[in-house]
Amino acid sequence: MKFRRKNKFAPEVFTQSLNDIMFFLMLFFLIISTMVNPNVIKLMLPKASAAQQMQKKQTTLAVDAEKNYFIDRQPVSKDDLERQLTATFANVVEKTVLLQVDQSISVQDLVDVLAIGAKLDIKMVMAVKK
Repeated sequence: MKFRRKNKFAPEVFTQSLNDIMFFLMLFFLIISTMVNPNVIKLMLPKASAAQQMQKKQTTLAVDAEKNYFIDRQPVSKDDLERQLTATFANVVEKTVLLQVDQSISVQDLVDVLAIGAKLDIKMVMAVKK
């Protein structure tokens, strides 16, 4: 009598960890896709027949450690600062001043400059280093 063994090789693929891998890939791509354009709103803007330019101007106001004031690199005295800003922003709708203030300047000197800007209705933005 001849006995045969039934040892047939049956290849198997273990897919138990495949679910975890697919979940992490999906999570990775979802996070990356939101980082590409985080706050973008697509709008179809209307067209105008004639372009209208808005009057806006940005000026730099610098104050160094010796409390010297400069408007666009031109020296100005503290007493004359308000008059010079008024002359600079004559007939301008959007007034913006970029403040470049030395770190050794006292807070009161900075508040004085900001008060002049508030009086003249000027938006003031402070420049800082990274």
